[in-house]
Amino acid sequence: MLNFGWLKRNKGQGMVEYILIVAVVVGIVFGAYKIMGGNVKDKFVDAGNKVTTADVDDVSSNRSVGN
Repeated sequence: MLNFGWLKRNKGQGMVEYILIVAVVVGIVFGAYKIMGGNVKDKFVDAGNKVTTADVDDVSSNRSVGN
């Protein structure tokens, strides 16, 4: 009879596949960050500045109404 035991020796196959998937996802995330990183940072800074400015405007407008 033929011995096909070597076909069943795939113990580490699941872990290798998992590592390959993680590596691909990390590569995609890194590539997206390199392409869009500056734009995203600028949007967050702009939004933060608008929130800070809106907070100052609200406080000053409340003071003028109370006086």
